[in-house]
Amino acid sequence: MDAMDEVRNIARETLDATLVLTLGYRGAGFSGFAEQEGQRTVAGELRRALETFLRRPVSLTCAGRTDAGVHAIGQVVSVPVTSEEREGLSAHRILVALGALTSDDLAVREVRAAPSGFSARFDARERRYRYRICEGASPALLYDFAWWHPQSLDVEAMAAAAPALLGERDFKSFCRASSAEGKPTMRNVHAVRVQRRHEMGERVITIDIAASSFLHTMVRTIVGSLALIGEGAREPEWLAEVLAARDRRAAGPTAPAKGLTFQVVRYEPGLLEPWERA
Repeated sequence: MDAMDEVRNIARETLDATLVLTLGYRGAGFSGFAEQEGQRTVAGELRRALETFLRRPVSLTCAGRTDAGVHAIGQVVSVPVTSEEREGLSAHRILVALGALTSDDLAVREVRAAPSGFSARFDARERRYRYRICEGASPALLYDFAWWHPQSLDVEAMAAAAPALLGERDFKSFCRASSAEGKPTMRNVHAVRVQRRHEMGERVITIDIAASSFLHTMVRTIVGSLALIGEGAREPEWLAEVLAARDRRAAGPTAPAKGLTFQVVRYEPGLLEPWERA
């Protein structure tokens, strides 16, 4: 019997609640979220910590797989648990244990509970990402979390182009070509906002994108395309033409992974509850 068979047997017999963890991580040290043989991944490190703590095999599901180098402060992971674990483990104990069992570039930020059968992925209603671009002088504190773009960008032009992305549209042009083959590429973008901000003493452009779900490299390809508009190489109207082309070659470059952060996942109100019972 392998580990997954054991998990399935446990599930048939005793798993009647779901542990829901909110994670933060610095992406530079990971080869993405999903487990890969011979690679350090977020899922691999978290699973090993959970199995050490719970003393049994576990199955975990994330709200959205992040690529190598992408950061998170609001990744959500669901783990089926037994009634004994639900009743006998406090949120404080879970946080302390997982903090001790994981490295300092992976942090469990919050512990919540959900009914049996809850999926961090399939029950998610909205995911939000933020991309950071630093202009001009090389950033100091944000260097590892932003795309350094020495050339000044026209933020107003970028913001004028962004509404073309809103609504349910075919984002095949913004998806890695190999990932789009034979798969649906329609996605519903709820909001896009481009603005200048100051973070940690740095002048930064932030691009916030919210959608029901995303395609592989979709956010970073959108950012790379908006950057071309900001440089003056393309007009704002060009973004709608890229969408209509349904061809990855029509879009701009894929922006570097280190500028992207998975911000938050939204679920139906009341679906998640505090881990500690009232």
